[in-house]
Amino acid sequence: MSSQEEEKQMEKRGHVVCLPLPAQGHINVMLNLAKLLHRRAGFRITFVSTEFNHARLLRSHPSFFSTSLDDFQFATIPDGLPPPSDPDATQDGPQLCEATRSFMPLPFSRLIATLLKTPSDESRGVTCILSDGFMSFTATPAAQQFNIPLLLLWHASASSFLALKHYRAIMDKLRPPSPPKDASSSEANTFLDTVIDWIPGIKYMRVRDLPNSIGTKDGDDDFLLHFTLDLLQNITDHNLTCPMIVNTFEALERDALDALSSYFTPIYSIGPLHLLDQVVDVDDRSHGMKQIKANLWKEDAECLEWLNSKEPKSVIYVTFGSLALLTQEQLVEFAMGLSNSKQPFLLIIRQDLVNQGDNPSANAVLPREFLEETKGRGFISGWCPQEKVLNHPSIGGFLTHCGWVSILESLSAGVPMLCWPCFGDQKGNCRYVCNELEVGLEIGNGVKRDDVERLVRKLMTDDGDDDETGTKLKKRAMEWKRMAHEAALGSSTLAFKKLVNYLTSIQN
Repeated sequence: MSSQEEEKQMEKRGHVVCLPLPAQGHINVMLNLAKLLHRRAGFRITFVSTEFNHARLLRSHPSFFSTSLDDFQFATIPDGLPPPSDPDATQDGPQLCEATRSFMPLPFSRLIATLLKTPSDESRGVTCILSDGFMSFTATPAAQQFNIPLLLLWHASASSFLALKHYRAIMDKLRPPSPPKDASSSEANTFLDTVIDWIPGIKYMRVRDLPNSIGTKDGDDDFLLHFTLDLLQNITDHNLTCPMIVNTFEALERDALDALSSYFTPIYSIGPLHLLDQVVDVDDRSHGMKQIKANLWKEDAECLEWLNSKEPKSVIYVTFGSLALLTQEQLVEFAMGLSNSKQPFLLIIRQDLVNQGDNPSANAVLPREFLEETKGRGFISGWCPQEKVLNHPSIGGFLTHCGWVSILESLSAGVPMLCWPCFGDQKGNCRYVCNELEVGLEIGNGVKRDDVERLVRKLMTDDGDDDETGTKLKKRAMEWKRMAHEAALGSSTLAFKKLVNYLTSIQN
């Protein structure tokens, strides 16, 4: 097909409404896909944010909404939550999740109704709703009311979906008659170490690696877990006939994708999405897309200049993502472990990282001895351009909370990991990184400065390590980097083209 014919074909493409969960990682993944659909396939995009996040995006990156592209627009819906005392603080997770079920469906349906009444020069109506899997409660009523095709984007791993899908069956099969109330008891540990080897696609997991440790009192009371289980039940009840897009690639999760295909047809594995966005050919029509970023905090580019002064592979990058909370004590242990390791580090302490209990606006406090000892050796920032950091030549390791997006970015950059999972799918991700992919080391449930120091040294320098673990991890990480880039040029690009063909076929 000639370029002129391709351009005419692109002009016939429809209108995709993108609905991410209003959290940093989810927004990033959805925006990468939206930009791909617009730049490469010519779809008109309406990207939906909550009013709260819209205001944050304007403060952190004003050019996010200054694009002059008529066919890539932004819309907002209210979330129904009272504004927090700090306008840049992360919203309460359980409240936000509940709002996606109890409040947001009506405003989103009203938005869709408005879009259906607003003609566009290139396309009329709405071709499909592309919803974050965690926004299923919000998106499904609108899709059913207006008879609009619905696609789901699962921003996490295929394995995590399978674990959640089978969670209740696992619970029924394994729950002891009298669950131990003490999660640290030998009885509880024996139970939690049970390997789940009878479900295709998640053979590497133990009970403790599931999204929440079942069989203990704390696990039974976890709101986010039960909300997620209800969410998957909603998907099962209403949306199993719709396609699923997964931010992964075949070589990384082949078994899990094969198992997932028995529930969703078709499945498009088009990850790593951030990498696919870089390698897919684009033309000049969407130059303004480069200005569109989705940072809820203002990025600090000074850290890149600091990295330029460091030796190759000498710096460990430390961040806990956009949602995880640390206690003041945990932060101190991490800090002193980094200090004692004598290793250069880039430490990200976002504004609301430390849970201060009754005083949520209080700032994190780092020990004076830490600041004095690490002066010049460490750089502390509130937020940073993570992709650029991980791909910087000075970065040799990544201490991470094991969010799936961070794992994909680390694999794509060939950077081995120290893993400290916090909640959700992160425990399973940690197990996968350390035991299956063999590119990481787990810090453990507690945080002790001696462990942090030892593992940082083990990862970065191999000091006192007879089996050269760090060297092996770095070599394995570079192998996964090669496979990730091969996927972006091969299997994931092919899957993306199939997705575009599907969207074209359902256009009204």
